[in-house]
Amino acid sequence: MSSVPRYLLCIALCACIITCLITAGCSATTEQPEIVSGLSGDLVVHFIDVGQGDSTLLEFRGKTMLIDAGERGMGERVVAYLEDRNIERLDVVVATHPHSDHIGGLATVVSAFPVGRFVDAGQAHPTATYERLLALVEEQGIPYTVAERGQTIALDPSLEILILNPAAEPLGDINEDSVVLKATYGNISYLFMADAGVPAEESMMEAGLDLDADVLKVGHHASRHASSAPFLAAVSPAISIITVGEGNDYGHPHEEAVERIEATGSRIYRTDLDRTVIVATDGQTLSVTAGGAPAATLTPAAATPTATATPTATPVTGVSITALDLRDEWVTVTNADPAPVNLTDWTISDEGERNTYTFPVYVLEPGANVTVHTGPGNETATDLYWGRETPVWNNDGDTATLADANGTVVSTLEG
Repeated sequence: MSSVPRYLLCIALCACIITCLITAGCSATTEQPEIVSGLSGDLVVHFIDVGQGDSTLLEFRGKTMLIDAGERGMGERVVAYLEDRNIERLDVVVATHPHSDHIGGLATVVSAFPVGRFVDAGQAHPTATYERLLALVEEQGIPYTVAERGQTIALDPSLEILILNPAAEPLGDINEDSVVLKATYGNISYLFMADAGVPAEESMMEAGLDLDADVLKVGHHASRHASSAPFLAAVSPAISIITVGEGNDYGHPHEEAVERIEATGSRIYRTDLDRTVIVATDGQTLSVTAGGAPAATLTPAAATPTATATPTATPVTGVSITALDLRDEWVTVTNADPAPVNLTDWTISDEGERNTYTFPVYVLEPGANVTVHTGPGNETATDLYWGRETPVWNNDGDTATLADANGTVVSTLEG
């Protein structure tokens, strides 16, 4: 019997080794999260079905944040959804960018609920829809913030919300300069991509931002120009939500984008098929329900600990009222602590608590001051406005009292 040539044995041996390596690699990366029943957790995120558009509601321990509200005709649907959740106030509203499928319904929502703060991409876009929205925000005296990479949104000390996009120097495209947010609670993160595409993805990766997230709100309705393979590898989502309208004219979601997402092993939900999708977390596991179906809870196979731990409560000792002007009607609060202090829902009252101002979502940095003016005005990082048309402070003498969110008096000052 003739012997097998040595080079054929070598080829066969190499093929066997490669096959083993590939098999081992696949088994390591395709392990599925454990699935159990139940929908629960402090953080509940609703990806609301608004057709071809975006609207996302975050609820966390009684605090609320709404990101976009779909087209103009969807505003009433979003309002009805919020009312069904017994929501009476929105602590933060985010307009990711001025396209109508994201901000068209916001005017209806802002008119229906008190809003603590309005966060905007701050891009010039002279459409009647966008201009009406900004006019309404100003008319109602809602504190206004232009989003920029590196900022945080203070909804609750236990929930970190980072602004990842736009950068200080915008890319110059409305979609690519969308407001991108990352919310982290415990070991679980959500990444909200708005209509950001490949250029924005590259900008965030080049900046070295931590993009790893368990839940991905897919960028630009799964356009072919978003969700690049390198970006998806950096995110490695367990769950991906595509917000898209049934039979839309854009062809969303594009097949190639869906294939790239499927290649990550992510579980995909689509609002055109699954309707409103709700993803909740207790900081360790993910619970999902869609279209009224029973909930499923996912435990990420390898949850990556976040770089920042859940903050622990520390007594506030250095925050105080440092100035009170009875005639010009303003109060200055100073933070002498070495750490930022979340003033959200803190109050300033006059003597006898006849008039009370409640802080919106606001964080006072170490060594910084904030001045609360009685009258209306355009808010900045250092000046907030009560919006009163009549005076609050008695010129013959009055006392300002600062209390924390629990009603505990922190500081008083007589003027």
